Amino acid sequence: MKVLHLDSNHDLLASMLEDAGYTNHYDYTSSKENIIKVISDYDGLIVRSRFPIDQEFLKAAQKLKFIGRVGAGLENIDLDVAQKLHIACYNAPEGNRNAVGEHALGMLLSLFNHLNRADQEVRNGIWLREENRGLELEGKTVGLIGYGNMGKSFARKLSGFDCKVLFYDLKNGLEDKNATQVSLKELQSQADVLSLHTPQTTLTTGMVNKEFIAGFKKAFYLINTARGKSVITADLVEALESGKIKGAGLDVLEYEKSSFTSLFDKEMPLPFKKLLKMDNVLLSPHVAGWTIESKYKLAHVIASKIIKNHGL
Repeated sequence: MKVLHLDSNHDLLASMLEDAGYTNHYDYTSSKENIIKVISDYDGLIVRSRFPIDQEFLKAAQKLKFIGRVGAGLENIDLDVAQKLHIACYNAPEGNRNAVGEHALGMLLSLFNHLNRADQEVRNGIWLREENRGLELEGKTVGLIGYGNMGKSFARKLSGFDCKVLFYDLKNGLEDKNATQVSLKELQSQADVLSLHTPQTTLTTGMVNKEFIAGFKKAFYLINTARGKSVITADLVEALESGKIKGAGLDVLEYEKSSFTSLFDKEMPLPFKKLLKMDNVLLSPHVAGWTIESKYKLAHVIASKIIKNHGL
C-alpha cells in the first residue's frame, strides 16, 4: 500500500509502516488542489491539520482505505462522507492524553498561585506577598465537561490533591474511582473550577456563553485545553471583568483559525485585546498535547491502529 504523509511527524510512524510493508510518500508543501490531482494513487493518508479533508478531496481519493489523523480531534475530516466511501478514520487521543492532563493541571496550579503574575512582578522589582497569596486545590470541587481520554487523564492527575472531581458527559456509565458523573446542573451548582475536555461539534461550539456562565452558583476558574470555539471570548471577558470567572487558562482560542499575524495588529478583535491585558488569564499556543513524549506516542498509536486493521 502507498501512504501519503501530508504533515511531518515523529519518524517512528513512517518507520513502523515501512517495516509492515507500506510504501511512504511525503508532500508537506503542495496545495490542496495539487494534492487532489494525485490522491487517487494512494491507499492511505496521514494528516494533522494542514487543510480540511472534505467531500471534494475524499471523492477524488478513489483508492483510499484509511486516514490516520495524528492527534485527538477528527473535526477536520468529513466523517460522514468518509463512512459512505468506506474510508476508515483513525485518531490518537491515547497518545497525548497524559500531556493534556498535565498541562491542564499546570495551568490550574499557576492560576491558583498567581505564578504568571508574580513572576512578572519579581522580574520588574515588585515584591508583593500578600497580594499573591494563593489557593489550595484541597477541598475544592473541579468540574469536567467531557470524560473521554483527556478528561480521565486530568481526573487521574487530580486524584492526589484531595479535591472533589465531578464530570458531565453525554454518555452514561462513565464514572470511575477518580470522578463522579453528575448532571450539568449539578456540576454548575458545585464547581469551583470548570475544565473542558470536549471535541468540536455543533453542541460544543459556543457552549461557554453568557447564559452558560450565569448558570454557575459560584464564581469559578475556567481551563480550556479542548477546542477554542467552545468558548465565546467576548462573554468570557465580560465574566472575568465582573468576577464571575476568577481566572482562565486557555491553551486554545476562538480565533485560532485566523492568521495569528493579523491577530496582533490593528485587526485584533476587541475581546482578545482585553484578554491579553488580564493578569488572571494564562495563555499557551495550543500545545497542551504537544510534548516530546506525546510526539512519539501519537506516532506509535496511529501506526499501530493502521497496521492492526490494514495489515499486509
